[in-house]
Amino acid sequence: MHVAITGAAGKVGRVAVGAFDRDQLTLLTHHEHEEMSSELLDATDRDAFVDALDGVDVLVHLAWVPGERSDWSEGEEANLRITTNAMAAARENDLDRVVMASSAHVHGMYNRDDPSRFESTVENPTTTIDTETPPRPDSYYGVAKVATEALCSYNADRYDLDIVVVRIGWLMSREELREMESEAADRYRFARAMWLSHRDCRALLRAAAKTPIDHSPVIAHGISANGDRYLTLTETMQHLDYRPQDDSAAVLD
Repeated sequence: MHVAITGAAGKVGRVAVGAFDRDQLTLLTHHEHEEMSSELLDATDRDAFVDALDGVDVLVHLAWVPGERSDWSEGEEANLRITTNAMAAARENDLDRVVMASSAHVHGMYNRDDPSRFESTVENPTTTIDTETPPRPDSYYGVAKVATEALCSYNADRYDLDIVVVRIGWLMSREELREMESEAADRYRFARAMWLSHRDCRALLRAAAKTPIDHSPVIAHGISANGDRYLTLTETMQHLDYRPQDDSAAVLD
């Protein structure tokens, strides 16, 4: 299988590369990186995106232009254009599948302790969130991710594209997770609920790229098997055969 990863030099991208070590890989980045052999791509250029996916079977689209969380910015507008280009490039190259990175922040206002904080969870969450729960984004970043999911839905319905949307939680190493113990209580609770370990991230993205699916788009929550989670993993396990191995409680308690 030939897999292309956009945003390969980002935090998630560097972990994702290890999920496809037995596959042919094309790593796409916006800038050169000394420690990574990649092809440069201006993802806002539709024609360049189409050319970059020539011969590719699966696109794992992780690229994201940073924007202002508290205001709509040119970055968010660029991200919607980039997502549109990714869909067009996938169609024109007749890809087998697109794996699209979304975010748990599309539901960030559920169980929120402090609405002004980007990561904040109440002491006793009362709302369980499945993949059919209506979005309540907690930031303009979350709003843009909701729009990204809408573009995926449109392309799946209109053009019959095979798409898996992964709502990524909080990707951290075990050491980074332990450092959260010194953070404010509401942020620490958010970390416990939303943690995605490196091992589980690789397993999830591999499953999202390779597991046969019976409908599109498939929406999957991307977290580990955290005892404190309030995002359900039922759909992710059912549709992608995802079997997370890690639990934030096992690291922290």
